[in-house]
Amino acid sequence: MNPGTLQAYLHERIPLSRAMAIEVRAATPRRVTLYAPLAPNINHRDTVFGGSASAVAILAAWSVLYVRMQAEGLAGRIVIRRNTMSYERPIAAGFTASASAPGDDTWAALAATIRRGRPARVRVNSALESEDLQVGALDGEFVVLPP
Repeated sequence: MNPGTLQAYLHERIPLSRAMAIEVRAATPRRVTLYAPLAPNINHRDTVFGGSASAVAILAAWSVLYVRMQAEGLAGRIVIRRNTMSYERPIAAGFTASASAPGDDTWAALAATIRRGRPARVRVNSALESEDLQVGALDGEFVVLPP
């Protein structure tokens, strides 16, 4: 899946991504990177609103699962189950959220569980960066519900 296709999908199916002006910078079955500018995500301190940072981090993690599932022909609904977000410093400019797909062994177990028609749980992390610094991180647990 190319970045433009994923971005169009996100803007259509997850309208918040459009309101936040999220751009897809990279979209492969192994890694997704999203970018969000400061202006639509700003808070009263002229930095990124924490909820926006969290939303972009979750969306990057969700997206890498979605792209990998699409590439492998796996059907299912991906939902966030829980997450922990760390904010390491204020974000005073545009920022990226990058997430990598789970390792091959974890992915094989997830795919086998989905193919058996059972819900599968998986952890995905996202790293937030701004101005060449890591500014936050997400540790997310997702559930893939079979069709």
